[in-house]
Amino acid sequence: MQSSVRRRHQAAPGFAGRFSSAQPDDGSRTSRFHLDLWFYFTVQNWLLDFGRPIVMIILPLDWFPLNKPSAGDYFHMAYNIITPLLLLKLIERSPKTLPNSVIYVSIITFVMGASIHLVGDSVNHRLIFSGYQLHLSVRDNPIMQNLTPPTLVDSFELLYYYDEYLGHSMWYIPFFLILFIYFTGCFTKIRAESRMPLSAWALLAPSSLYYWYLVTEGQIFIIFIFTFFAMLAIIMHQRRKGLHLDSNGLFLLFSFSATLIFIAAWIVWLWNDQILRKKYPGVIYIPEPWAFYTLHVNNLH
Repeated sequence: MQSSVRRRHQAAPGFAGRFSSAQPDDGSRTSRFHLDLWFYFTVQNWLLDFGRPIVMIILPLDWFPLNKPSAGDYFHMAYNIITPLLLLKLIERSPKTLPNSVIYVSIITFVMGASIHLVGDSVNHRLIFSGYQLHLSVRDNPIMQNLTPPTLVDSFELLYYYDEYLGHSMWYIPFFLILFIYFTGCFTKIRAESRMPLSAWALLAPSSLYYWYLVTEGQIFIIFIFTFFAMLAIIMHQRRKGLHLDSNGLFLLFSFSATLIFIAAWIVWLWNDQILRKKYPGVIYIPEPWAFYTLHVNNLH
């Protein structure tokens, strides 16, 4: 009877066991391109993240009560729910043994950071409706200079810190960490599997363009480039073992490589923009696309 119970327990490890169960990591497995997951990632990223501010242009804020969520806010809420589920599904398909605690803490932190950004971004878009200009710092904005008492500006700077720094860090660090952990398991000894199918090539351009938007608008170039270099280091380490990237690993690597090219082109194009350089005075000069939009495309007063 005890052996029967033991066999039933081993046959149904449960949700937690999907991450912690022992799996071979010698590269001898066969792999396939996860077209469904990468397609869902691409569609929901473009629709719910990049498409969110576009929806706010199509459905202006003045169509909604300013003290209630707008259409873009509901898109952000959907993103905060769907993306963690897709990340969990991606990790479930990883052949690499993963610690449960790392995955759970990463997902929890991701949701917290994205939710902080939801609040800050929602308020910032309402400030734009009142004349706030994204290409200027908080204190340099004319509407902030007219606030009384002046200490209110400190509160808006705190809001900006939660939105652009703390929220983005808690959002994107777990996001790229999970992608990197998944990438470490994308290796195989079968040379024939080290190529991308046509479906992967078709998703490469939209995926790379989204990551360009993510890095530039989120101002997370350090997180992105650190992840990219870590991926290159893993590739060199695994090649010494005779392992090659499978189609999923190649898709991530090529997507990040193309993203780096897009970022370089973006910087070169706006290199001599003195107004944007004033807002981004640091060593790493990467203007935000929506700051460029409010400055050069849409004249807000």
